[in-house]
Amino acid sequence: MFYDYPSIYDRFTQGRSLLDDIVKAINGEYSAIVCYEQIARMAPDERIREQILEIRADETRHFQEFSRIYFRLTGRQPMPHISEGCPGEYVAALHFAFRDEQETVDFYHEIADKAGDAEIERAFRRAAADEQNHAVWFLYFLSQR
Repeated sequence: MFYDYPSIYDRFTQGRSLLDDIVKAINGEYSAIVCYEQIARMAPDERIREQILEIRADETRHFQEFSRIYFRLTGRQPMPHISEGCPGEYVAALHFAFRDEQETVDFYHEIADKAGDAEIERAFRRAAADEQNHAVWFLYFLSQR
């Protein structure tokens, strides 16, 4: 009788790919936290500043959740770093944030699809929904310029 079980190598490389994606997500969230602090400081009014800080709080929650998942999988704390710089001009930073949020939605859905773990899938689907909401806010801020 033949069983189509993945080889140890296949399971390792698939797991490594998922782990690499989680590290990339952690670094992306860390970068967004830093960038959105900068954008909030450049915001033209308090209402926009508060909304950007609320988005930043979501990114902090994602960072913490993904870090917890990473720790569960590896037994180590992640060592995040800034993966992309943030433009220093308000409108350019909004464009950057909008594009990044949109790309992140797709990336998080891909992670959720291949996770093979209900907790990881749930965390990334929820984060994808948040990221889509963030993109709408950044697009709104751009339309107000």
